[in-house]
Amino acid sequence: MRGHIRKRSESGGWEYIVDIGLAAAQRCQVCGKRFWIERKAREACPSCGGALRETEERRRTTKGGFRTQKECAAAMNKVLTAVEEKSYTAPTKISLREYLLKEWLPAIKATVRPSTYYSYSQHVECHILPHVGSVKLTDLSGARINALYATLAEKGAKNGKKGLSPLTIHHVHSVLHRACNDAVRWGRLTRNPVDAADPPKARIRAEMKTWSAEQLGAFLASVRDDRLYGLWHVLAMTGMRRGEALGLRWEDVDLANAHLSVRRALIPCAREVVVSEPKTARGRRAIALDAETLEVLKGQAARQLDEQAEWDEAWIDTGLVFTKENGEALHPEDVTRYFRIAVRKALLPKIRLHDLRHTHATLALRAGIHPKVVSERLGHATVSITLDTYSHAIPAMQEEAASLIAGLVFARK
Repeated sequence: MRGHIRKRSESGGWEYIVDIGLAAAQRCQVCGKRFWIERKAREACPSCGGALRETEERRRTTKGGFRTQKECAAAMNKVLTAVEEKSYTAPTKISLREYLLKEWLPAIKATVRPSTYYSYSQHVECHILPHVGSVKLTDLSGARINALYATLAEKGAKNGKKGLSPLTIHHVHSVLHRACNDAVRWGRLTRNPVDAADPPKARIRAEMKTWSAEQLGAFLASVRDDRLYGLWHVLAMTGMRRGEALGLRWEDVDLANAHLSVRRALIPCAREVVVSEPKTARGRRAIALDAETLEVLKGQAARQLDEQAEWDEAWIDTGLVFTKENGEALHPEDVTRYFRIAVRKALLPKIRLHDLRHTHATLALRAGIHPKVVSERLGHATVSITLDTYSHAIPAMQEEAASLIAGLVFARK
């Protein structure tokens, strides 16, 4: 690797020229023009339309504007050191907007769940690009990112009149951090500038709300005549996630052997619903069913047959267990709204639909069911997640453990 400096006659300043080695390029077979692939891969020469062939060519980087020879030499030595350590990134004028929209989002689309991609794109378009989209990718710094977080905290909401919550800003931080990590892997950046930023501390999550067994029983009794009673019952008695229950197909239900299989989930993306894999690798699981739940599912099958006969040719055969009256898939957000209405009518303490899952897990652990079994029913990646999530919600188990241990130690002989 070589470099040299020279004085510019027209300006009187100094500039350096450094050979940074071989780089992938495209060269036109007609006019001979060269294009660096890392900037943009082309299908044809933009000047003459000639065919391009891929090649490797020596590449130089030049920078001028130094007032003294000493300043220029010092800057050149930094570049030479970076080249030797293979941490050098060729200067680029690409903006953060161009990188995120044209490179990063298209590249990761096939690698994440549809709902995750939708969330990423919303954070990019609504919270990142309006404030720092015009900044050059290589000019992104911890100070700029901290300024972004401050702006979002003050007036980051859609109406611009109030700020985003610390948790939402943390989500923005995570998206930006992953995007810049990929830029480092792809040679766009030498380091991740988000590492130098300080997102606000996320607030501690609110205390988990669950129902007692009596309250859950009262709720199910109050919605016995509800068209979605089967859905509420299955969610409460299996601990399935909302999307998993809505994605349940009849082919996944084995009434003879009293179990169902979780194989897919319905996930909301704006007002559309997409089919996705379960949230975790262990999300694909079999869940044993109690006798009451079996009867509820049989009743759900009979109800659906009646609705199918009523709609006749207009019936949409999705194969799903829980559907609209015409057989179409239910939208997850609509189901959440229906649940809120049902809870209000039941005159019970307000909980979220997802809290039915928490209620199922808490009741199971309080009943003495082994955490491993509970973890398998919930589809958690590890048992530790189950224990970390629910240990604080079951103080009775701590009290029972204390009594048992004391009984063993101080038992009378």
